[in-house]
Amino acid sequence: MTEHTASQPAVVIERTLDAPVALVWQMWTEPEHFKAWYGPNGASIPVAKMDVRVGGARLVCMEMETPKGTMQMWFSGEYREIAVNERLVYTESMSDEHGNVISPSEMGMPEGQPETTEVIVELEDLEGRTKMMMTHVGVPADSAGAGGWAMAFDKMVTHVGSLRG
Repeated sequence: MTEHTASQPAVVIERTLDAPVALVWQMWTEPEHFKAWYGPNGASIPVAKMDVRVGGARLVCMEMETPKGTMQMWFSGEYREIAVNERLVYTESMSDEHGNVISPSEMGMPEGQPETTEVIVELEDLEGRTKMMMTHVGVPADSAGAGGWAMAFDKMVTHVGSLRG
């Protein structure tokens, strides 16, 4: 984290997965794997476009059923740092389906939400298992976003297990 981001709220979640680092890396960088686990329970990911290179764009659609019908939330961002199987850093902003950033207030979010947040994923090889630390800078640790990440990582564990047989 930079000095600027260190003062912002952040969700920090650490998990140890029974999978090699290369497989956990694929969960974050390959659209078909990302779609399988990302989002809270009940969410699906119909779109995940990922140009995984520094400066490359990402565009993700999360879809959920609500009492008022299907709701879509779009997120766009840019990859900032890539160290294969070790570290991935990207920005994330709420957007429309074309990747145009929408301010949090326009989306009905509470005052003070940052327009752009930063996700930092760090992976460590533990002799066939992987320690994964995810930091989402700009999202408070006690927010709905934090709960969503926890649910998503439970789904990731299940998805990784299904691939390992």
